[in-house]
Amino acid sequence: MTDPDLSQRLANVRGGIADAARLAGRSVDDITTVVVTKFQPVSLVRELLELGVRDFGESRHQEAQVKAAELAGSGIRWHFVGQVQGKKARQVRAYSSVIHSVDRESLVAGLATPVADQGESTAELDSSVVDCFVQVNLTEDPARGGVSIPDLAPLVERVLSAPGLRLLGLMAVAPLGAEPKRSFALVSELGAQMRGIAPDARYLSMGMSQDYAAAIAEGATHLRIGTAITGNRPAAVNLKTS
Repeated sequence: MTDPDLSQRLANVRGGIADAARLAGRSVDDITTVVVTKFQPVSLVRELLELGVRDFGESRHQEAQVKAAELAGSGIRWHFVGQVQGKKARQVRAYSSVIHSVDRESLVAGLATPVADQGESTAELDSSVVDCFVQVNLTEDPARGGVSIPDLAPLVERVLSAPGLRLLGLMAVAPLGAEPKRSFALVSELGAQMRGIAPDARYLSMGMSQDYAAAIAEGATHLRIGTAITGNRPAAVNLKTS
């Protein structure tokens, strides 16, 4: 049975998204809500499926891999929104529909389809294409996820040339303490600049539980929302359905 509180939280966020879209003069149909279920049990993912959610986000590979295997065939579109370790790139690609955190050339190489090493037909290669966003770092801290703004264009060009990857656009996280709307306006501006070399990369993954309205106002097409929908994360996660 679906938790009524979960159903209400989901309805509240959907209502907030609709309100923000209306204020921005946008259609809510142009906005994808990715429900981030990091540390949440498989049982909660199943409840959200019953409520019509199909886009789910995970940021820890081991947890995501287990959930994807257990929920295979459910119609879920898995979005990987965390930092990808290079040695795990192929495994992350195997279950992900969208990877939001491409931030370096070595990762692009790890995610790309090794065409020369495999005998797939053109149809098989087309079917193996994975959508991705380039994550841009809006801070001056190189330890934060994302490529620096000066290095953004070369990385975009590298993704465009990588077999098996389709660039959707840019992803970013508003820095702590910064004005979210101003941060998202910068991402929108960078996205417009990027379309000079990647015309089809028109999507923006930005906005989370606390700032999604500001992100929508600045053109977000993919929201990554966790606790506002799922509630507080448990201290420990049981990946098996209980």
